[in-house]
Amino acid sequence: MKTRIISGLIMAPLLIVLYLGGWFLWAAALLIAIMGLQEFYKGWNNLDVHPSKEIGYIMTVLLFVTAIPYGGKESAVPQFYENMMVICIWMFLAVASGMIYGWKIDKRGTYDAAATVTGLVYIPFFTYHMVLIDMTEYSLFIWIVVIAAFGSDIFAYFTGFFLGKHKMAPNLSPKKTIEGAVGGLIGSSLLSWLFGFIFMREMAVVCLVLGLVGGAAGMAGDLTASMFKRKMGIKDYGTLIPGHGGIMDRFDSVIFVAPVVYYAICALTGILNI
Repeated sequence: MKTRIISGLIMAPLLIVLYLGGWFLWAAALLIAIMGLQEFYKGWNNLDVHPSKEIGYIMTVLLFVTAIPYGGKESAVPQFYENMMVICIWMFLAVASGMIYGWKIDKRGTYDAAATVTGLVYIPFFTYHMVLIDMTEYSLFIWIVVIAAFGSDIFAYFTGFFLGKHKMAPNLSPKKTIEGAVGGLIGSSLLSWLFGFIFMREMAVVCLVLGLVGGAAGMAGDLTASMFKRKMGIKDYGTLIPGHGGIMDRFDSVIFVAPVVYYAICALTGILNI
């Protein structure tokens, strides 16, 4: 526990990136996407599966470059359908590139192509939604992403430690309990509401709901990362952060929460006519 707390304090300066937003957040998200993808691809080597790192890196940079014309917070808010057109084109290129990579069946297997595509959609694409959030007039919601992800994790850990009895997903994460999950959702909801009450009071209730839904998404992200690790036969994705493992071990929940918050913003602003 001591190591986890120390590591958490070391990561605290990352909050400065959220405060600055704009290109600082863009660069941080790009770094997380590239490093996370590298860890994810490396994990497949244990199963003799070899995704294309070259395709992964190129497509990741290409996706983030699409945000450059918007210039971060200083430019006009990009329209939802414009974002979707760019993303759809990128998605086609990413999937097609991964499939073409598998054409050399004498040297590669279908799993190599599948792992390449899965990594691109799972990590860079999900992470990119942090940039999309920052490009909207509701950029403060980027804090809800982090609060919901880390808040649910912290509250679930301590609730499970003191009250946990019933295992939630023993095959994926033996230490997680149903009691811990409930505590995590309550904690992330309350923290998100508190943030909204202080910084965007008219959206306090919305923040509470996003904290609840985001907390659930964060847990899903954590379990998804665990699923891959179990199949890969690894304990952690990396050793970059003491007590936490690699980038994916720490941000697996964040990249799951970001899309949920972004599409919620789209709905709230009427772009989806909801």
